[in-house]
Amino acid sequence: QVQLVESGGGLVQAGGSLRLSCAASGRALSDYNIGWFRQVPGKEREFVAAISPLGGNTAYADSVKGRFTVSRDNAKNRVDLQMNSRKPEDTAVYFCATERGPLTGDIDTYSYWGQGTQVTVSS
Repeated sequence: QVQLVESGGGLVQAGGSLRLSCAASGRALSDYNIGWFRQVPGKEREFVAAISPLGGNTAYADSVKGRFTVSRDNAKNRVDLQMNSRKPEDTAVYFCATERGPLTGDIDTYSYWGQGTQVTVSS
């Protein structure tokens, strides 16, 4: 069993930066790919970014490429999402989740999820 907790959400102006963290307990995060997803009310949860267990591979949604960077520190059992050049459409609840096997953005392959952290970007 893995427990995930996201932190770092808040209110930021458009163009600003924010760094989210995903901390784990119960098991080493280095056993998993870690993905970030986001969801707004009334819409499906969508893939944002993902990183492989040792950080050698990453994947990003087209909407965040060049603006967001996912990284991990397995010694601290933590994965971060650095979000730059924020846009109002980035407003959502952000979740981290675990995946085993090939790195994907397929929500159905992710098993353990955190509770999410709200990010609001004002224009």
